[in-house]
Amino acid sequence: MKFLSEYRDPVLAKEYLKEIEKTVTQKWSIMEVCGGQTHTLVKNGIIDMLPKEVEMIHGPGCPVCVTPLHLIDKAIYLALEKSVILCSFGDMLRVPGSEKSLLEAKAEGGDIRILYSPLEAVTIAEQNPDKEVVFFAVGFETTAPANALSVLHAYRKKLKNYSILASHVLVPPAIENVMEDPDSNIHGFLAAGHVCTIMGNFEYYPLVEKYNVPIVVTGFEPLDVLQGILMVVKQLEEGKAEVENQYSRIVREEGNEEAQKVIFEVFEVTDRLWRGMEVIPMSGYKVKEKYKEFDAALKYDVQIEEAEENQDCIAGEIMKGIKKPFECPEFGKKCKPTNPLGAPMVSSEGACAAYFHYSGLIET
Repeated sequence: MKFLSEYRDPVLAKEYLKEIEKTVTQKWSIMEVCGGQTHTLVKNGIIDMLPKEVEMIHGPGCPVCVTPLHLIDKAIYLALEKSVILCSFGDMLRVPGSEKSLLEAKAEGGDIRILYSPLEAVTIAEQNPDKEVVFFAVGFETTAPANALSVLHAYRKKLKNYSILASHVLVPPAIENVMEDPDSNIHGFLAAGHVCTIMGNFEYYPLVEKYNVPIVVTGFEPLDVLQGILMVVKQLEEGKAEVENQYSRIVREEGNEEAQKVIFEVFEVTDRLWRGMEVIPMSGYKVKEKYKEFDAALKYDVQIEEAEENQDCIAGEIMKGIKKPFECPEFGKKCKPTNPLGAPMVSSEGACAAYFHYSGLIET
């Protein structure tokens, strides 16, 4: 693999921008699905350097942002009321639930631990046999193999005190949901390279055929994103709609088949509620019956209804690409990273956080 600096070369970036400007002849709207790509676009000023004919639309590809309120509330309940050791990736801690965040619950005495891997949570369960340990398993297909592997490790070790609170969501159904929205006007997509590293490209061919839109699997560095945009624009200008792989240094057509085996050993596809949006059919993973003893949702059967979103927050419209963060009346006012009304303002992949920190619209 080349050094990352080679994918941040300003000279090459200017060449890509010139090529995009030379190629485009009409207005096109392109959605980058992943929040990591959104941050690259905004942080590096690419949004402002693209020709006016190319509009980038920010998609729902922030798994933290789309985790439903009731699941965050449930995780908080398990930590505070059931006294479990609640483990999570760090980007979930400040996302607001209906009343508080995991970080606030930690301040109230909940044993909430930030981990880099769910396998660490399995070790914690081994070391604390008298305590229940729950890992908050959030993410797209990218994090699913490690979360599934933690269940397999606990199963093989016969641990009875480990489970996961699964909130996995899937990218292709989200793209389909965006295309079916009557308010959506997307001409092409940049797909998330890390997801395709796991799952491959095959799931995108039916979407291209059904909606006649180009989908380019793209990486996350500035040159990756610029090349991905150029590839989409070239297809649109030529009247094509194909799946292309810009991120070929990482992504293979078939994906990581061993990782897929682990995923489908533990998980099966299910309907999933997306925060700020709606239930998207067959858009998430749930733990299979074989491993139900490791499914925290079943193990604890805590009935917490979905709470209403903050009425001042338009996160759903932002994640569908209908509005931009700066179109929210509360952006940078009531809603800031220190006091977020919704998840996109606090997540490391949230569009609102990207605009708040890097767009120059807010004096920080």
